[in-house]
Amino acid sequence: MQTSIRPGVFERMPRLLRLACLVWMGSTAMAAEPIDRRDLVQRHRPVLGALDPLAPLSVGNGEFAFTADVTGLQTFPASYARGIPLGTQAHWGWHSFPNPKRYRLEDALVAYDTHGRTVVYASETRSEAGRWLRANPHRLGLGRIGFELLREDGTKAEVDDLRAVEQTLDLWTGALLSRFEMEGETVRVSTRCHPRLDLLAVRVESPLIRLKRLRVAFRFAYGAGRFGKEPEDWSRPDAHETTLVRQTTRRVDLVHTLDDCCYRVGVAYRPAGRFVPADRHGYELVPVDAGECLEFVVAFSPQPLAEDLPDVSATRSACEAHWARFWSTGGAIDLAGSTDPRAAELERRIVLSQYLTAIQCAGSLPPQETGLTLNSWYGKFHLEMHWWHAAHFALWDRTALLEKSLPWYASILPIARQTARRQGYRGARWPKMVGPDGREGPSGVGVFLIWQQPHPIYYAELCYRNRPSRATLTAYRDVVFETAEFMASYARWDEQTRRYVLGPPLIPAQECYNPETTTNPTFELEYWRWGLQTAQLWRERLGQPRCGPWDDVIRRLSPLPGADGVYQTAEGIWANTDHPSHLAACGVLPGGRVDRPTMRRTLDRVRRDWQWDRTWGWDYPMAAMTAARVGEAEAAVDLLMMPVAKNRYLKNGHNWQSDRLPVYLPGNGGLLAAVAMMAAGWDGAPDRHAPGFPANGRWTVRWERLQRMP
Repeated sequence: MQTSIRPGVFERMPRLLRLACLVWMGSTAMAAEPIDRRDLVQRHRPVLGALDPLAPLSVGNGEFAFTADVTGLQTFPASYARGIPLGTQAHWGWHSFPNPKRYRLEDALVAYDTHGRTVVYASETRSEAGRWLRANPHRLGLGRIGFELLREDGTKAEVDDLRAVEQTLDLWTGALLSRFEMEGETVRVSTRCHPRLDLLAVRVESPLIRLKRLRVAFRFAYGAGRFGKEPEDWSRPDAHETTLVRQTTRRVDLVHTLDDCCYRVGVAYRPAGRFVPADRHGYELVPVDAGECLEFVVAFSPQPLAEDLPDVSATRSACEAHWARFWSTGGAIDLAGSTDPRAAELERRIVLSQYLTAIQCAGSLPPQETGLTLNSWYGKFHLEMHWWHAAHFALWDRTALLEKSLPWYASILPIARQTARRQGYRGARWPKMVGPDGREGPSGVGVFLIWQQPHPIYYAELCYRNRPSRATLTAYRDVVFETAEFMASYARWDEQTRRYVLGPPLIPAQECYNPETTTNPTFELEYWRWGLQTAQLWRERLGQPRCGPWDDVIRRLSPLPGADGVYQTAEGIWANTDHPSHLAACGVLPGGRVDRPTMRRTLDRVRRDWQWDRTWGWDYPMAAMTAARVGEAEAAVDLLMMPVAKNRYLKNGHNWQSDRLPVYLPGNGGLLAAVAMMAAGWDGAPDRHAPGFPANGRWTVRWERLQRMP
């Protein structure tokens, strides 16, 4: 337990000294007794009493996720289509349309002037080549699994036939427990995801099984190469094949083939049943001589499946052990003693965000912004968002979950080097919108972003802070040094002003700029300095000399742009829309070159005149981190809990943004990073308990096993 005073020491202090310590710590309180983690988690478990299109619940393991309706399966997808659609996705599940014209990224390149030098960027999106390259590869929906429920008269039941709906996501055990009635008969369903396999385990109890009025349907679709939420295209049955390759009374194996993509689906069930075709790409599991219980598991894999699949009982045991271990280790924050009316809601968001990022953002690839729930931007992931998805894992003492996705950077290092060379730079330039192959997607905005470049250095430094060893340095050395080499070569020396400048062409994190005229955004300048300094520190740790060209850029990089007593968003510009990312120069980052009074005035101006209806979910925790660093703890909570549409958290814990983007996991991850920082502090933080929370008598913050932020 990591608090301002070690547990046990506080209890042994004389009474007056203990009282003085409590006064010194303000209104916050340390976790003198261990937090009852099960109680903390379970008091925020989602409980539904009716169908809510914005509240389907998911089970998953970081590599695979299944999102269900109130029946515990995906029985009524049409009822959720305009909210959060029901999906089944895995990190390996990608598809590309045929490419008979052999389009390559070179077909989308456009030349731009960079201080008298021609540099090419993949910004062509309107050509046939640009559209194909942008849409491929796209993430697949692996299959839809739902009940076929029959009324007493033999007709198919509809969603309006359900009564007495009760559904609970038991966070401590990872079980989705569903109950409903149809024509007076009760159906109970438990749905779990295996913690190590892409496998779903389901147990159904109902008289409807005995009455032969309940079946389980499995349906498969073609890949959707359009921008939209649903990853399936159900209108092209001739474009793919679903083949039954094995069948016994207790097990079937299917192969689903879409062009060059092929994966397996195995279904094992008991008691015995018949697996019968329902249509060209659908099958139904029909229990035979069953009583009132049906159990089945469904496994998905790009490789041949194991001969024996874990059954429902084995999956339940593995799932319970996994989630008990997850919640019992890592960080925890308990706000139960607080009197601020926002505390309970903040605690709910914290707990549910831990669950959602664990099942959606802790896999072998960086996640897409909507995780494994639904598609956004063709299912591709955005590397500038990876920080918001996953940096918090290290702050919550779950560094291993961050590290699961970091080897991917090393795997695409040759492609990142090639991009840098094509543009005349050294080192490795990381893409923005990308799939697992590392080839960036053409974009009129994304290819000009640079704030994702220092991210791998930040991740590596987080890992080293939590595990300071030569093994850590060796594991990430190449990525850190190649990243820094690009950053140093990207900064251009301006002989007239005797300084290094960033851009043009460039678009900051605040994506409302003309790339051909924008220079020196505040956040990117500070991130460049911090990234290069940290890379130099890595050289020293490895016993290597500092790199002279890197030091030259650090020393002579342009100062942070300012005017009228505040920091500008970019040099010569104050734009009060989209992300207020200039705040991150002292919030996300330590702000080594930031003048605190100037940043405090900047924060005040942002709070007064920003167009908050045009922001995004991670902007609120980002601004809260800035407020904490400049000593404005009251403002930190106000910003973190700002009552605006983009800062809305649904019943299932997802951060809602819009009808087209009802799930936005960077908001969840950003929230976790911010509250960890506010509770455990940061390098150079005031020496008091929970320094980012107000000492106003309304906040009692108990926390365990959180790590300080750099």
